[in-house]
Amino acid sequence: QVQLVESGGGLVQPGGSLRLSCAASGFALRFYAIGWFRQAPGKEREGVSCISSSDDTTYYADSVKGRFTISRDNAKNTVYLQMNSLKPEDTAVYYCATRYYSDSLICDLDYNAMETWGQGTQVTVSS
Repeated sequence: QVQLVESGGGLVQPGGSLRLSCAASGFALRFYAIGWFRQAPGKEREGVSCISSSDDTTYYADSVKGRFTISRDNAKNTVYLQMNSLKPEDTAVYYCATRYYSDSLICDLDYNAMETWGQGTQVTVSS
């Protein structure tokens, strides 16, 4: 069964850090581009970061550049999103998603392009 499971969310104060994990089962994550997306209440889902299957390409939304870092550990079949200097506006449900591209250099921040989704993990930034 193909599955993605996010973890690592929680409540953190402004300026704090969290590391989200996205563990895959039923398939080898190393062949797939991975994206992290988020959705705040009343807002559209938006792309946060993505990484290509080769790891050579990464993209970040302007709102998180310099604060968030995406990475993967193929041995653990897991992708991470390190989030530093968190702000209240980062509060959202965070989802990971995958898509297969034959070109290993491609990744995408368009949520409509993704094929498999996790269930999401809540991140709340508040004092």
